[in-house]
Amino acid sequence: MVVIVQECAFELGAEIEAFAKGRTDAGAVVNFTGIVRDTPDNDLDRMEIEHYPAMTARAIEGIEAKAIERWSLKASLIIHRYGVMKPGDMIMMVATASPHRVDAFEAAMYLMDYLKSRAPFWKKEYTKDGAVWVDAKDEDEDALGKW
Repeated sequence: MVVIVQECAFELGAEIEAFAKGRTDAGAVVNFTGIVRDTPDNDLDRMEIEHYPAMTARAIEGIEAKAIERWSLKASLIIHRYGVMKPGDMIMMVATASPHRVDAFEAAMYLMDYLKSRAPFWKKEYTKDGAVWVDAKDEDEDALGKW
């Protein structure tokens, strides 16, 4: 069970290969990758993500611990970036390993839903019109209801 919060980019293929390599305790590995999405007007110059390191790691580790308790996870990996990113850059990834695919998928979805709404990251988008903080979305909060 690993949580990494970092500024630098990560190599998705290398991370997934290392996560899955040699696994004999799991029949399923699921991966989700979040990418910086451009605005509807295609004018996003960059996104900046801020956080408080000790607070962020503790919160994500708590979310991860609940997933481990609820599903039969043999391993999990959460990587989340902070700092300045451009459209198309990878922001984060979640990987889960479980003996069965349903647990791996559900745990990954749970982790994503909780990371999206409960992890203490603050996002600011910079466009030609200026900078705005990204507000929480009702649908992200609503997604928590299924868990």
